[in-house]
Amino acid sequence: MKNRWCDTLADRLEGRDALVYASRTIGEDSSLVLWGGGNSSLKCIGKDHMGRDVRILWIKGSGADMRTVTREQFTPLRLDELLPLSERDAMTDEELVAYQASCVLDPKAPRPSVETLLHAFLPALNVYHTHADAICTLTDTSDSAKMVSTVYGNTVALVPYVRPGFRLAKLVLEAYRRQPSLRAIILDKHGLVTWGGTPKAAYSATIRMVSEAERFIAKTIRIRRGASRRAISNMPRAERRALASRLAPILRGALCRQRRMLLLFDDSDAVLAFVHDPRALVSSQQGPFTPDHVLHTKAKPLCLNLPEEPLVQSLTATVHEQVERHASDYRRYYEAYAPSGTTMVDPYPRVILVPGLGLFTSGKDRRAARIAHDLYRHTMRVIQDASAIDTYASISNEDMGEFEYWPLENYKLSLLPPEKTLSRRIALVTGAAGGIGRAIAARFVREGAAVILTDIDEPKLQALSNELNRQCGEDNTIAVPMDVTNEASVTKAFQTAVLAYGGLDILVSNAGIAKSASVDDLTVADWNAAFAVNSTGHFLVCREAMRIFKSQGLGGNIVVVASKNVLAPGKHFGPYSASKAAQAQLARVLALEGAELRVRVNMINPDAVFEGSGLWSPEMRRSRAEAYGIPVEDIESYCVQRNLLKVPVLPQDVAEAALFLASDRSAKTTGAMIPVDGGIKEAFPR
Repeated sequence: MKNRWCDTLADRLEGRDALVYASRTIGEDSSLVLWGGGNSSLKCIGKDHMGRDVRILWIKGSGADMRTVTREQFTPLRLDELLPLSERDAMTDEELVAYQASCVLDPKAPRPSVETLLHAFLPALNVYHTHADAICTLTDTSDSAKMVSTVYGNTVALVPYVRPGFRLAKLVLEAYRRQPSLRAIILDKHGLVTWGGTPKAAYSATIRMVSEAERFIAKTIRIRRGASRRAISNMPRAERRALASRLAPILRGALCRQRRMLLLFDDSDAVLAFVHDPRALVSSQQGPFTPDHVLHTKAKPLCLNLPEEPLVQSLTATVHEQVERHASDYRRYYEAYAPSGTTMVDPYPRVILVPGLGLFTSGKDRRAARIAHDLYRHTMRVIQDASAIDTYASISNEDMGEFEYWPLENYKLSLLPPEKTLSRRIALVTGAAGGIGRAIAARFVREGAAVILTDIDEPKLQALSNELNRQCGEDNTIAVPMDVTNEASVTKAFQTAVLAYGGLDILVSNAGIAKSASVDDLTVADWNAAFAVNSTGHFLVCREAMRIFKSQGLGGNIVVVASKNVLAPGKHFGPYSASKAAQAQLARVLALEGAELRVRVNMINPDAVFEGSGLWSPEMRRSRAEAYGIPVEDIESYCVQRNLLKVPVLPQDVAEAALFLASDRSAKTTGAMIPVDGGIKEAFPR
C-alpha cells in the first residue's frame, strides 16, 4: 500500500489541523475507508467553556466522510469524564448516547461517533480505525483467527465480532491491557485499529499493517493460482450495453414498487469477471465484508438471471418475478432477525448482479447509488481474495439484522437533507443549451431531479453540466449531445441516459428553431428544417420517452414547450407557426395515448423570451422588427407592451411552469396548455 504522508504538508500542522490532514490522507485511499466509514481521534490539552485546561478527545462526528472531513466535523469531549466508564460492566446504547452528549464541550458540535469510547480507552494520543479491504479479507474467512495469526503472529490481537458501542470498546481495552505491546487490534469482520504518539506514527502503523496483509494475500493467491480476474462476457460491449439499456427501465420499474430509485450501471472488466464466477455469486449471499456497508448495500445482493432469449415480455416477467422473490426473502429476513419495535425499510435490493452483463446499484439519487456501487466494488474484491486464500464468511444474519436496524447507526441517515419536489426523478431536457432549456434544467436540478442535458451545442452543454454539478452536487447532471432531427442520435442519447440513471420520469421537449420570412419568400429547405426540429424532432424524443415509460410501468411526464404561435400565429412566421401547431397536436395525441400508462402530457406556450435565447438572433430580431414595422432596437419593448400585463417574459418564468407540470402538484392535469406570455388575448386557449 502506498504511503501518502507528506512531511512538507504535515509538519506545518498541529492539533486538530493535523488530525484533519491525517484523516483526509486515510480517506484518499478507498481501500482503507469509503463514504463515511472509519474514524479518527486525537487526545490533547485544551480549554473548556470557562477557560480551564482540560484533556480533550477530538473525534470525528457521526457520518462525516474522512476523505473530505473538516475541522468543524470533529467533536470535542472531556476525556477525564469518559475514562471512568472503562470500569463499568455494562451500558445500554441509550445510556451511552446520553453520557457522551454530557461530555461534549461544544453544544454545536456534531454527535460524537458511536465508537468514541473505543478511542478514549486506548491511551495513545492518536487512534485511527479503518475498514481496510486487505484486513477484512483476512477476517472474512472461515478461520479468521488462524489467518490473523499467520500474518502477524502474536503482535496483533483479534477481537471477536461485536456491534460497535460500549461492549466493543471494553473488549478492545481488555485486549490492550493483556498485551500493551500490541502493534494494532483487528476487529473481526469489521476492520483495523491502530495508534501512535503522533499522527504520522498512527498513520504509518495503518499502512504497515495493511501492506503486510496485502503481501500475504498476493503471495497466497499466486501459490494457489486462483482468483482470475479476467473479464469474461459472451457479448460484444455494444450489444451488452444495448441489452443493459433495455433491462434498466424494466429493473427500475420492478425496484420502485414503494418509492422511486435511480440506478447506476457498471460493466467494467472487474465486474464482469465477478458476475461470471458462480462461486463468487454464491459467496455474495453471505453478506457485506464489514457491517457498516449494510445501510447502503443491504444485507445481500440480487443475482438476476436473464432468460436466454431476452424478449421484452419474457424479460419483464423474469425481472419482476426475481425481484419480488428477493423482496419476499428480505421480508422473512426482517421478521426473523430485525429487533422488535423497528419498522422495515423497503424490501428491494440495492445491489443487482447480472451474470454476463454487469452490476446495477440503486439509490434515492445518483450519489446514493454511487455509494452502494463503490462499496460493492470493494466487496467484490474482498470476496474474491478471501475465497482465494480460504472461504469467504460474513457476519451472521442475526448480527446483520441487528446492525441494519440499529438506531445508533441509522442516525447517520437522519442527517441527510430532506427530499425536494423532484427528488428521485430523472428528467431529460432537449435544447438545454438555450435560454429556456437552461433555466428549466437548472430549476429541476435545484428541486432534486437528476437531469440529462441534451443539445447540438456540445461545448455550451458541457459547460452548463459542469456549472450545475458545481452548484448542486456531483452527478446531478450529465451532458449528452443529441440532434433531435436524427433518429440514430436520439436513440443513442436515450440509451446513454438510461445507462446513466436507470430510466426516465420526465421529458421536457424544448428544442426548436425559427425562420422569419413571408410564405412567398420561403424555400422548401427552410420549411423542412422547421418541421424537422419543431415537429419530427419532438416526435422522435417523445417516442423514445414513451417506450421507456412503458417498460418502467411507473407512469411518466412529458412537458412540451410549444409557443403562443400555436394559437396566435404571426405573419412572416409560417414554418415556425405551422410546425409548432403540429407539435401541439402531437402532444394532444400523446395525452390521449399516455393516459392508460399514467403518462401526463402538457404544453407551455411562451412568447418573446429573449434572455439567453438562440432563437432571437440579431437576424431574427431584424426580421421580426420588420414584420411588426418597428425599429429593431424596440423589439423587446414592443413585445412587452403588446401583452396585457406589460411584463417581460423570462426563461425562469417558463421554468416555473415546467416545474409545476412536471411535479405532483399537477398530478391530475393532462392535455393542458399553459400560456407564459404576459397575456396575449389572441393566444388565450379556447
